[in-house]
Amino acid sequence: MDKIKTLKQWVDGSDNIVFFGGAGVSTESGIPDFRSVDGLYNQKFDYPPETMLSHSFYISHTEEFYKFYKEKLLPIGYKPNAAHYKLAELEAAGKVKAVVTQNVDGLHTAAGSKKVYELHGSVYRNYCQKCGKSYDLDFVANSVGVPKCSCGGTIKPDVVLYEESLDGGTIDGAVEAISKADVFIIGGTSLTVYPAAGLIRYYKGNKLVLINRDPTPYDSHADLVINRSIGEVFSQI
Repeated sequence: MDKIKTLKQWVDGSDNIVFFGGAGVSTESGIPDFRSVDGLYNQKFDYPPETMLSHSFYISHTEEFYKFYKEKLLPIGYKPNAAHYKLAELEAAGKVKAVVTQNVDGLHTAAGSKKVYELHGSVYRNYCQKCGKSYDLDFVANSVGVPKCSCGGTIKPDVVLYEESLDGGTIDGAVEAISKADVFIIGGTSLTVYPAAGLIRYYKGNKLVLINRDPTPYDSHADLVINRSIGEVFSQI
């Protein structure tokens, strides 16, 4: 039987679906996945992306961090794609109970999803490290050099950098949603980044769906594997 037909049947028959997505969900909106184009970035910057997006680099090279961050991570001008809109539509229909994402671009929220667990934070939230005042994306994007608060403190994006811990409350919420799910759909992720990839073990059901262009280490654990683009699949269910 056609795999997308099977997925559609599972979706049609469930009111307790959780979706877990990675960079592949956003690349279809045009947002680059820096992991796959390291070479390109290294031509322009003096350090690998993983180094520049680490906590220690943010502390020791704040200006260089912001140069890279503003140029490569701010999703200005990008719009949600078919997958984002379908998930929001399924949530509004009472089917999708939560979206768990590794992305920081806010596109799930922009598409209309309400229950979104952003494991790695969001570029839309920024705060002063000195007084805690909040700042929006535009303030950071339009700042010159390192964005500063009115109190003089440095503004930091609410994004989980390498070497930083994930937010405990966000993890707890995601784990609870996944553990109660009837259908668990994972899309656009290679399932190699931890601790996020470890969330798969909390799913107790028998409708685990993996949608990714390339094979993942968990394909043998899945009940349904679809090696196609996430937008293409979601536009058919």
